[in-house]
Amino acid sequence: MLNKAPKLKSTIRTKARGHINISPASEAMIELLTLVFLNSLAEQAKAAAFEERSATIREHHVKAVSKKALKKARG
Repeated sequence: MLNKAPKLKSTIRTKARGHINISPASEAMIELLTLVFLNSLAEQAKAAAFEERSATIREHHVKAVSKKALKKARG
C-alpha cells in the first residue's frame, strides 16, 4: 500500500531561507505550483515509459524528462 505524500506546507516552512515570513496566500500558491510541476513531471515520465513499452514508470524515465521539465518551469 502506498503512503500518503508528506504535507508540502511543513516542507516549505523548513526550507525557507532564514526567518522569512510567508503569508498564507503565498504558501498556498507555492504548494499549488509545486503540485502542478510534479503533475507535469509525472505525465512526461509516463509518456517516456509508454514509448519504451514499459508498464511501470522507473527512475530513468523521470531522470530523462526532468531536465526538460526544469527548463520549461524556469521559463
